Amino acid sequence: MRAEPIDYSRIQPEPLALEPLLLATERPDCGALAIFAGAVRNHHEGAAVSHLIYTAHAALCDKIIAAVEQETREQFQVPECRIVHRVGQLGIGDIAIYAVVRAPHRAEAFAALRYAVDSTKHRAPIWKEEFYPDGSSSFVTGCCIADGFEPPEHLKQLPLKANT
Repeated sequence: MRAEPIDYSRIQPEPLALEPLLLATERPDCGALAIFAGAVRNHHEGAAVSHLIYTAHAALCDKIIAAVEQETREQFQVPECRIVHRVGQLGIGDIAIYAVVRAPHRAEAFAALRYAVDSTKHRAPIWKEEFYPDGSSSFVTGCCIADGFEPPEHLKQLPLKANT
C-alpha cells in the first residue's frame, strides 16, 4: 500500500536511499516500476578516477527537478516520477542519482525514465569535479554548460512544455 506523501529534498548531501522513493510511489494501478541508479565509476575518458565531488545550486535544482518530474508525468501519462541527486564527496560505486517511475505498463515507464534522467542531466545546475589518483582534479563539462550542446535525438522528438 502506498505510504503517505513525503516531502523530500531532491538534492541530498547524505547517501541516497531507494526505499523511501519506492514506498512514496507505490500504486496498485501500476504494473511497471522503472528505476535508474547512476553510480560513480572508476574512470572517465581513459583516466582513472578516485572520487568525485558534486556541487549544485540546491534551491534551483529542487525547482528544476520538480518541474522535470511534473513534465514527465504529464508528457508520458505516468502517475509517479521521483528524482533525487546527491551532492558532496562520492566514492567509487556510490549512487549519485536515483530516478523512479511507475506506470501501468513498461513501455511508458521506460520512456519516461529516460526522459526524466536525461532532462535532469541537461537542465539541473549540478557540477561534477573528478579527482584523480595523482591528486589533481578537473570539472567535467556538463551537458547544460557545454559549448554547442545538441540534445540527443530522443529528446528532440518529445514535445516541450511551454513556459507559462
